Amino acid sequence: MSAKERKEKQKTEMREAILSSALKLFTEEGFENVTMRGIADKIEYSVGTLYLYFKDKDEIFFELHNKGFSEFYKKQLSVQTIKDPAERLAAHGLAYVEFAIDNPKYYDLMFISSSPAKVIKKNKNWESGLKAYDLLKQNIIEVKKTGKFKNVDTEVAAFSVWAFVHGVSSLYIRERIILFPADSLKDIITGSLGFLQRAY
Repeated sequence: MSAKERKEKQKTEMREAILSSALKLFTEEGFENVTMRGIADKIEYSVGTLYLYFKDKDEIFFELHNKGFSEFYKKQLSVQTIKDPAERLAAHGLAYVEFAIDNPKYYDLMFISSSPAKVIKKNKNWESGLKAYDLLKQNIIEVKKTGKFKNVDTEVAAFSVWAFVHGVSSLYIRERIILFPADSLKDIITGSLGFLQRAY
């Protein structure tokens, strides 16, 4: 490895260390309570070092936000090859919940914590989040073509499905559904999505 490659590798590792520590602090202490110095202390570097990589904690958050949604979108794309629209929508919902279960800190930052929403609004750019939502709407449109969600506006149906899977995800990562056996959760989620389709 050349000196230049080694230097780039060190920069990448430092950036990842900052993001990882910030994610942990944001979710454990609350975005508003975290400072750049607190993040620096966590990785045992000077606060000046952090400013070589990020101008402030808002920029760190936005980087985490985009990184989380990038992985979230990949997870959603993994079920798009399913041909039957209704089955695909159910798998889409399950993929959403699985992402939350597998990435609780990212999910908290992306969908539950209220303070970071101000950062998104300030940046006026939620392209990564909107892309994921547009994929859900496209699946809803395909389901509507089969006669389900009849006479229901696409936005209303998409928001209803999103609200449902978000509710399930939030309840799970906040340990509010421990009464359900873990091995039955998948059947409950897919069954509930089927119920939602029939209700419309």
